Amino acid sequence: MELQNIIQMMIHASRRIEKATNEIHKMAREKAETEYEYRQALSIEIMKLKAKGVQATLIPDVARGNVAELKLARDLADGKYKSAVESLRALQSELNGLQTISRYQSEV
Repeated sequence: MELQNIIQMMIHASRRIEKATNEIHKMAREKAETEYEYRQALSIEIMKLKAKGVQATLIPDVARGNVAELKLARDLADGKYKSAVESLRALQSELNGLQTISRYQSEV
């Protein structure tokens, strides 16, 4: 592998890391917002069920069932965020490997 190709690959990996970092920031915000929406809706649902006189032991399960779509959105946002973080780590590892190869080629 030529040093010039390695440098180009390093530049490309650095750009991908920069883009990934920006996307992760957006995903972190989405994750937080979906968590907020879910918790808000859950607390409102619990209060509604209490006001209706639903048996206290059933309220948590019924309330969670009634806001299940928001929980799904929250869980999906969390999964996307964690996946993006893992992808960023893989990109960083790729860049580290390229830097090692570059260093080795420079010494030879």
